[in-house]
Amino acid sequence: MAAPHFLVHNAQDTVGVVVVEGVKAGQMLTGWVMETDATIKLKALDAIPLGHKLALKAIKKGDTILKYGHDIGKAVAAIGAGRHAHVHNVKTKRW
Repeated sequence: MAAPHFLVHNAQDTVGVVVVEGVKAGQMLTGWVMETDATIKLKALDAIPLGHKLALKAIKKGDTILKYGHDIGKAVAAIGAGRHAHVHNVKTKRW
């Protein structure tokens, strides 16, 4: 497998982490699911910076976001598969 564009730690994660620079909207990305050693493909619908999250599936407003197998917060807006998931649409559940 060529170097992946994004990493997913656990098969149940709802977001992956972009590990390359320059991801553009419309680009076909390859991801590696570390837990299962699976490769997945997903089209980026937004430009996504290095280190930021990519929605792996459609996420509804209020849904829990899973990253590295952990609850990292909730969606405060719907996030489509392939969209940028970050502070504009994901918030902690603490507040």
